[in-house]
Amino acid sequence: MTPGYCGGEMENPNYYAVSAGNSGHAEAIQIEFDPGIISYEKLLEIFFHLHDPTTLNRQGNDTGSQYRSIVFYHDLKQRERATKVKQRIEDEKLYPNRIITEIVPFKRFTQAEDYHQDYYAKNSDAPYCKVVIDPKITKLYKEFKNEAKEKL
Repeated sequence: MTPGYCGGEMENPNYYAVSAGNSGHAEAIQIEFDPGIISYEKLLEIFFHLHDPTTLNRQGNDTGSQYRSIVFYHDLKQRERATKVKQRIEDEKLYPNRIITEIVPFKRFTQAEDYHQDYYAKNSDAPYCKVVIDPKITKLYKEFKNEAKEKL
């Protein structure tokens, strides 16, 4: 899993440009996975369960288009699967509001700066990690214990 930026037109975006909200990029993670271990559909299901896909340009207290809920697909099969999982979650009424997650073609990913790599592991006692990330990790272990690693 690699944190970075995706979805905008700016060449070589950095944290300051993206966090200003005018680069067109979203803060994103690039995931390499083995479909023999976990399916693309299961990753999408986890994604839809661990964040709020119903709020426009917002995740918790973080606001702006760089925090939009978005899935970048690499081929038509991924687009189809993402659309089906999104619709299934919508039909299950997991959230009281409509899911607004964008499903768009992948163009390019720019890896975030070194200080963003393994951020939680390096800063797990930071207030942001305690308030925002810890509850998501707890939810991951509770709802997806068979898919979650022993330790992050």
